[in-house]
Amino acid sequence: MMSEAESKFQDWVMKLVEKAKELPPKELVFTYDRHLYSALLTSEHTLTQPGIADDRFNWVFQLVKNIVNVNEKESGEEKHESKTHFPLLEFGGPEKFEEMKKLPSPRVYGTHEHYENIPKSIIEQKTKILVVLRNPKDTAVSYFHFCQNNPLLPTFPSWDEFYKKYMTGEVPWGSYFDHALLWNKHIDDENVMVITFEELKENLIEGVKKVAKHFGYSLNEEQVQKVSSKADFKVMSENSQKTHGNLGKIFFRKGVVGDWKNLFTDKQSEEMDAKFEECLAGTKLGAELKYNIYCKD
Repeated sequence: MMSEAESKFQDWVMKLVEKAKELPPKELVFTYDRHLYSALLTSEHTLTQPGIADDRFNWVFQLVKNIVNVNEKESGEEKHESKTHFPLLEFGGPEKFEEMKKLPSPRVYGTHEHYENIPKSIIEQKTKILVVLRNPKDTAVSYFHFCQNNPLLPTFPSWDEFYKKYMTGEVPWGSYFDHALLWNKHIDDENVMVITFEELKENLIEGVKKVAKHFGYSLNEEQVQKVSSKADFKVMSENSQKTHGNLGKIFFRKGVVGDWKNLFTDKQSEEMDAKFEECLAGTKLGAELKYNIYCKD
C-alpha cells in the first residue's frame, strides 16, 4: 500500500511530468557548482539549504527506514516513517526543510549529491551516512535507461552519445568518478559506511546486518529476515506499481549485475578500464568495487 507521503510525492512528480512536456530539452536541466541538475525536481535555492544534522543520511533510504521501523516497532511502526513527500534532500522546494524539522528523529533521507555539496551541518555533526556505490559500467547502463525513460530529464539520441557524456561527467548529478574519488577520501570517517550494490545482491541478509550495525541497531534473525524480504529487488519491483504508481517502471528495471555487456562496445569497455585504472585503481574504494570481477569479461 502506498503511504500518504509516497502518494503526495507521486502526485507532485506527475504534475512535473505534464509541465516537462511544455519545455524544450535544454530547459530540463541547469548547472549548479559545475554539476547538472533536474530543473523541475530541484532548484539552486534548495541545494543551498543547510539540511538537518540528525538525519540518517543515505542512498538506499528505504532499507534503512525498514531497519529503523522493525527495530522500534514496539514504539509504533509509524513513529519513524518520514511524512514528508520529498525523500531526497535535493528534491522539492526549500520550504520542505521546515516541514522536516517538525518530524521525530531519527529521520531517513537520501541524496545523489557529491560529498562536497552535502549540507555542512550534516558533515559537522557527523551524521551517520551510508554510501551505496555500483560498478561504473553497470551504473552507466542503468543511468542511460533511467534518463531515456524519465520525462523529467533530457534523453539521448543513442547509447553511444550518452556514453560520451557519462565519461566526461556531462550528465545530471555529474561524474561517477569525481563522485567516487570524493567519497574515497572519507571512506574511513567514523560516521561513513560504504557498501556496494553488488555486495547487497550477493548476500542481502549480511548486508542488512552490516547496515543495521552502522546505524546502531541490533536486529534478531527474524527482524533481519523481515527487512531483507522487503528490500529484495524482485519483491520491490513486483510491488512497484502499488508503492510508486506509474513511476515504478522508471525506478525498477532489471537490478542485475553485468548488464553492461549488453551495450558496451569493446572500445568503450577498454576506455572505461583505463579510466578506472587512472582514477580508482589502488584506492580503498576501488578495492571495494571489485572491478576485475564485475567489469571484466
